[in-house]
Amino acid sequence: MIETLALVPWETAWRFILATFFLSYLVGSIPFGLIFGWLAGAGDIRKVGSGNIGATNVLRTGKRWAAAATLLCDAAKGYLAVRIAGEYFGIQLFPVLAGLGAFLGHLYPVWLGFKGGKGVATFIGVTAALAWPVGLLTCASWLAVARTFRYSSLAALVSAAATPVYFLFVGATLFALLTFILAIFIFIAHRANIGRLLKGEEPQIGAL
Repeated sequence: MIETLALVPWETAWRFILATFFLSYLVGSIPFGLIFGWLAGAGDIRKVGSGNIGATNVLRTGKRWAAAATLLCDAAKGYLAVRIAGEYFGIQLFPVLAGLGAFLGHLYPVWLGFKGGKGVATFIGVTAALAWPVGLLTCASWLAVARTFRYSSLAALVSAAATPVYFLFVGATLFALLTFILAIFIFIAHRANIGRLLKGEEPQIGAL
């Protein structure tokens, strides 16, 4: 597929582009937080805490295994979408499209009225699939900030903002651009958290 795609006329190539983005969006839109919340007996997690379907909100139900499963699966859907696209096409454009699609699917799932999670776990999965050393740096940044300041949201914001810089450092400009765009979405999704951080009202880890 790597050798032949460049020879495919645009009239055909755009189908691969749209299919990659759309299928990745569908994968990203799987609401694992909602699913594991129901399986854990916590009911509809959209009626708990912040109302989103991410692992942090699942944790507010006290169902730790469900939160851990949500975290892993949300990361896995971003990772798998990017890896499959990269392996199949072998061209940077396609894993980038897959990462964007999976991430937007998580934030705006069509099944839930386009109201999803905040994208941090899926962002990490996408980053790790693009380049695992950068994925490790992103995780290390999250852990360092979370351990120091005890704010999950602050850790998410700092690690997301740092990731494009990491990609630039290793010379992966296209991946840096993708993660910069995704980081903007993460900041938008965390706008309420940013307001609480500035007011000193954001709950710390352990007080969720």
